[in-house]
Amino acid sequence: MSMRVVIIGAVALGPKAASRCKRLAPDAEIVLVDQAERISYGGCGIPYYVSGEVNRVEELQSTPYGTIRDADFFRTHKGVSVLTRTRATSVDRNAKTVTVEDLASGRTFTLPYDKLVLATGSSPNKIPVPGLDLAGITPATTLDEAEAIREDAESGKIAAAVVVGGGFIGLETAVALGDMWGIPTSVVEMAEHILPGFLSPTLARMAAKDLEDNGVRVYASEKVLSFSGEKGRVAAVVTDKRTLPADLVIMAAGVRPNTELAEKAGLKLTNRGLIVVDDHMRTSDPCIYAGGDCVSVANLVTGKPGWYPLGSMANRQGRVIGTNLAGSDATFPGAVGSWGIKLLGQNCAGAGLTVETALREGFDAVNVHVEQIDRAHFYPEKNLMALELVVDKPGGRVLGIQGMCADGDALAARINAVAPLLAREATICDVSNLEVLYSPPFAAAMDIVNVVGNVAENVLAGRLDPMTQEEFERLWAERGANDVFFLDVRVGRDAGPMLKKYPGDWHSIPQDRIAGRLDEIPTDRPVVLICNTGLRSFEALVALAAAGRRNTRSVLGGLAGAKRLGVDI
Repeated sequence: MSMRVVIIGAVALGPKAASRCKRLAPDAEIVLVDQAERISYGGCGIPYYVSGEVNRVEELQSTPYGTIRDADFFRTHKGVSVLTRTRATSVDRNAKTVTVEDLASGRTFTLPYDKLVLATGSSPNKIPVPGLDLAGITPATTLDEAEAIREDAESGKIAAAVVVGGGFIGLETAVALGDMWGIPTSVVEMAEHILPGFLSPTLARMAAKDLEDNGVRVYASEKVLSFSGEKGRVAAVVTDKRTLPADLVIMAAGVRPNTELAEKAGLKLTNRGLIVVDDHMRTSDPCIYAGGDCVSVANLVTGKPGWYPLGSMANRQGRVIGTNLAGSDATFPGAVGSWGIKLLGQNCAGAGLTVETALREGFDAVNVHVEQIDRAHFYPEKNLMALELVVDKPGGRVLGIQGMCADGDALAARINAVAPLLAREATICDVSNLEVLYSPPFAAAMDIVNVVGNVAENVLAGRLDPMTQEEFERLWAERGANDVFFLDVRVGRDAGPMLKKYPGDWHSIPQDRIAGRLDEIPTDRPVVLICNTGLRSFEALVALAAAGRRNTRSVLGGLAGAKRLGVDI
């Protein structure tokens, strides 16, 4: 008798597991169950359909060769049965059956299984405030919701939009509405900054400035209190600080795992309500597998349970599950949490821990910020890239990396180079000496990845007492009340405009002239060294240290970082 497999959930992990299992065990009888009509689609592509970058919604549900992945596709091309508009209501582990309900007829029936897969995913959080049931408020997570938003945008029905939540989906949708359709769009984020847990406050502020510079308003540290409406449709979002007009609200305040079915079945869950699985993606019942947004897997940086509701994770786990369903022995060790997001003028990406997360996890962490051109400085096409490396001070272990650049491909290449090192407890030496491709159109001979490792090594060795952009901003704003000496070590033609604009406050000595002009640099005042990116200011710091001057600090990221951050200078 052939093996019977029931898979609950048919968006990402479920179809992958089913297809993989059928390739390895063609005689397996597999049934996919999903409560929606549309299945097997790229939900992460929804903002790009809303923006018009993806022309047709069918493209999110199609194979690379253009065939729609619907129920008929899985039956005819994969040999997998599909029950759409069907909800799984309970699992009887002793009888090995799943009770399901046909949503069209209301009929209930049971499906027997030898192996069961829970791919139940996650659902958008619903903040408990008045007016949440008004028309025009949507999480924008399904193809039907995406089509409705796109139709309203195309027809000019949306005069103003508000996105509640400054995470990935929220920001991508805000960009889609503001950039493509020119709709005045605001983002409201309850945390202190957008992309909390993924970017440092510095990089998050830079990301917010990119959005603001391109017409998307960002309101962080702000809480939604209610939604007000007219004739049953949303008209405004009321926060604890303002009222924002809106006839479209995107609810992107995070997601919660769909684990009610697993809990009712008595499967082991974490304290956060996620399904516990081993490295084979088996639950506490060896006949039941689970993966995707509803499970917890190991965080390979901290060694603790982690949660990664990402489509990429679901697809990789689905392949592991499909392999194991067919009798093989595949494992999924965990993740470091690599991510990326396309904004307007800039893109952001990262992997591992931010410095704030690392400190909460008990590491003695520090992060360093570097600004450098992403290619050879003499190559005509180039962009300035910001990278931050998060390091555990006692042993120099690298805990995370985050960055920003106008060229998303160039940024992704750097993040992808470092991400695999995080699980191996690599140190800053590994990053400093990391072999990366060199060719002037693609990278510098001393790539920014190596440079950020070098800077971290200098910091940990005590050769560099770095000044953050925020500290520089504060000192500059208070320059009339402090005794700080601001020294620009760029060449004279670059420093000239600042000298003219801030006479008496801004001083200039080119880095290569420091040794011969020591008498112009005070010994009784703190000296802040600054250049364009931080390289020459560090070299100036070294020269001053050799001359016995220890009252100096170098600004990480230099004026390029200050400009990206929006420092008033």
